[in-house]
Amino acid sequence: MRGRGFLRGPRPASVPALVGSACAAVGLIDVAAGVFPRFRHSRVHTFAEVLPGALGPFAAALSLSSGVLLLLLAHGIKRRKRRAWRAAVILLPAGAAAQFAYRHSLIGVLLSLVLCFLLVRHRSEFAALPDPRSRWRALANFVLLGAGSLVLGLVVVSVHPGRVVGDPSIADRLQHVLYGLFGLEGPVDYTGPTSWTVAYSLGALGLLTAVTTIYLAFRPEHPAALLSEDDEARLRVLLDKHGSRDSLGHFSLRRDKGVVFSPSGKAAVCYRVVSGVMLAGGDPIGDVEAWPGAIERFMDEARAHSWTPAVMGCSETGGEVWTRETGLAALEIGDEAVVDVADFSLTGRAMRNVRQMVKRIERNGYETRVRRVRDIGPTELERIRGAAADWRGTDTERGFSMALGRIGDPADGDCVVATAHLAESGAEDSPYGDLKAVLHFVPWGADGLSLELMRRDRSADPGMNELLIVASLQAAPRLAVARVSLNFAMFRSALARGERLGAGPVLRCWRGLLIFLSRWFQIESLYRFNAKFRPRWEPRFVVFRSGRDLPRIGLAALRAEGFVTLAPPRPFRSRRPRPCAHLPAQGGERGVRAA
Repeated sequence: MRGRGFLRGPRPASVPALVGSACAAVGLIDVAAGVFPRFRHSRVHTFAEVLPGALGPFAAALSLSSGVLLLLLAHGIKRRKRRAWRAAVILLPAGAAAQFAYRHSLIGVLLSLVLCFLLVRHRSEFAALPDPRSRWRALANFVLLGAGSLVLGLVVVSVHPGRVVGDPSIADRLQHVLYGLFGLEGPVDYTGPTSWTVAYSLGALGLLTAVTTIYLAFRPEHPAALLSEDDEARLRVLLDKHGSRDSLGHFSLRRDKGVVFSPSGKAAVCYRVVSGVMLAGGDPIGDVEAWPGAIERFMDEARAHSWTPAVMGCSETGGEVWTRETGLAALEIGDEAVVDVADFSLTGRAMRNVRQMVKRIERNGYETRVRRVRDIGPTELERIRGAAADWRGTDTERGFSMALGRIGDPADGDCVVATAHLAESGAEDSPYGDLKAVLHFVPWGADGLSLELMRRDRSADPGMNELLIVASLQAAPRLAVARVSLNFAMFRSALARGERLGAGPVLRCWRGLLIFLSRWFQIESLYRFNAKFRPRWEPRFVVFRSGRDLPRIGLAALRAEGFVTLAPPRPFRSRRPRPCAHLPAQGGERGVRAA
């Protein structure tokens, strides 16, 4: 499967997708019928009667609010959400009754009831459980729906030019909309019943914004999955037996992940849900023969919530099992740099630059220490932890599939910390003393290490990361370590082949695009950095359901890794306890590599 990526053809549209699209179309038509007074006289008069019409002030407001609600529900219906189904089943009969009472439209009543019948007839299709609750969705709904209501309100106020008294300015119209959303009378006046139509429509938009925001803020709890103490203990048992299979195995112990176990308990898949995407990282944990059972549980959980399943950074073996058991597709996204300690040496022309850099830094007075976490005293460990957090190069924490999210936990005594020190005047005044750089490794089975993060003092000499990696590789035999996994290089093969003599124009263009993107995502720099240590390259894959899901999966992965942040301002964030206090975050570190 190496180097092979394939996309499956489009799947036939399901009933929820068709019904969801129908709800969205009906919602748009109904909004237009409620906003534009002449819409019912257009050529699409028949289609405008799908939901309550706009013949009277109350009917116009009902049409507008019904259309907006159906637009809001359409996505949930496509995702088979039970709550969206319940709301639509209640809304459509109410709309049909309003049509009969206000418009006497038998066609509108019939179409509304047919759509409702389809929902009831296929009710078994709509069984998806709610997504993890996040209070910031209420704030997002208030901002987005409030902005949409403001725009729609301006349209409602402005589509009656022949009935407006005077010539109100844009400011007057905006003030009228703002007042109307709160149910108050504004400065714009109309002749005839138009003023009531506008007032009812604006009031309905304001009420709709308030009701949906309140619902999202106080809806029943459905918390995000977090790793419990029992789950962590079971995962550690599996890692003790099978942890040498995958260098990313120890990262499954991040405590902001959920986990599903195989029926036998001999394998597990860890995941996080981001924007409706169920992201797993690396290979399943445990016995390979039990992987299918854990994968089946993972897919069952995804179907139960209507989440989009995806796997980031699995190995070639893992990708083969995932695609065979689920029918998903796989695409190679990069390579992992693995250094075999027995083969590493600073001698030779290929290592000249690294050798000279290390010697220069050592002549400047730097010394290194490579130790297991359990061998570091609590005072020094706290200083290392504080320095790593302070030296983080971004405002947001980064890392998911290839980051542990903590340093110095008592349960992680086998982790390795490499530090660089410089004894200089004034070091005693620094909160971190002579500490200048930190590398943190997690166990990879009994004889391996996997790089998790690299942090350094910005005032330190360049080359701290190279110095500490060399020191770690040289100390590996003393620690009984035979292999060390370094950073993950996205699209490494494309970068390597694109710079070779005779590379075709397509490959060169693709390489040029990757270099351009490296301004924001360290694609080329990580590849160059890893290549310095002459590693062997192990391919890593993304597993996905359909090519249509790739943009959504990509955005979810960027959010999980911390490159894209959609969180609300701090005062509005949920006060859920944060299990991961120190996540990796700066350029060149392990936690960045999965982006």
